[in-house]
Amino acid sequence: MTTFRELHSDRFVMPNAWDAGSAVILAAAGFPAIATTSAGIAFSLAKGDHTLPDGAPAVSREEMFARVREITAASDVPVNGDLEDGYGSAPERVAETITLSREAGLAGGNIEDFDGRDLYDAELAVERIVAAREAAGSGFVLTARTDGQLLRTPTALADSIERANRFRAAGADCLYVPGVNDLATIRTLVEEIDGPLNVVIGLGTSTLTVPALQDVGVTRISLGGSIARAALGFIRRSAEELATRGTMTFAEGQIPQADLNQLFARSSKGDH
Repeated sequence: MTTFRELHSDRFVMPNAWDAGSAVILAAAGFPAIATTSAGIAFSLAKGDHTLPDGAPAVSREEMFARVREITAASDVPVNGDLEDGYGSAPERVAETITLSREAGLAGGNIEDFDGRDLYDAELAVERIVAAREAAGSGFVLTARTDGQLLRTPTALADSIERANRFRAAGADCLYVPGVNDLATIRTLVEEIDGPLNVVIGLGTSTLTVPALQDVGVTRISLGGSIARAALGFIRRSAEELATRGTMTFAEGQIPQADLNQLFARSSKGDH
C-alpha cells in the first residue's frame, strides 16, 4: 500500500471523518487517505469549534484523541489528524501532542499557528514546528497550517507565504493556508511556497473543484468539516419535515441496513 508520505509526491483528495462510521464510508469510496475534522468531532459531541461563544464547551485533547483512536482503528487507509494548535502554545506541548498522535495511529497531522484569537508570534510559531518535527520522527507527515488568510489583514497573503516557507525550512512536509477561495491566489501559493500545498474546499460559497485545483498544482485537497456540517444539515431538514409535515421523504436517501452491516463487518483492521 502507498504510504501517506508517498501520496504527497502526487495529487490526491483527503476527505474528513468525524467518527468510525464516517471514516469507513469515506475509505470505502476509494480515497487513498482520510483526515479527522476537529469541527465535525466537536459538533458530534454537542460542543463548539474554534471561536466559541462565552461559556460554550470546548473539546479537550483527551476527548479529541478518544475519537481519533476510534477513527484510526476503523480505517484501513492512512489517517491525518486535525490537531488544531497542538493544544497549547508551548513547543513542548505541541511535541507532546505529536507523540500522542503517533501512539493513536495517525499517519500525519496539522499544527496551526492560530490560538483561536490571534496568530502566534512568527518566531514562536517556527519553534513549535521545530518541536513537532523532532517528535514526529521520519514516518509521520507533518503539516504546518497558517491561518493569516482567515484574518483578512492587508498583508495576509505575503505573510502566509513567508510563514509557510519558514515552516517548511523548520521541517514541515506539507503546508496549509486556509481561507483562500480563488484559483489565481491559489496558483500564487503553489508557485511561491516551497513544498506540497493542502487546500480545503467546501467552505461557505466556494466554487472550487478538485480538477481545477489539481490543474494549478495543488498536492492535497481536504474538506474540513464540510461533510460533517452537511450531514447535520440533513438531520435538521429531516427533523423539520417530520415535525411540520409529518412526512419522511428524507428516508429515500438512506443506505440500506444490510449494506451498512456488510460494510462495517469488513471494517476491522486485518479483515480486508
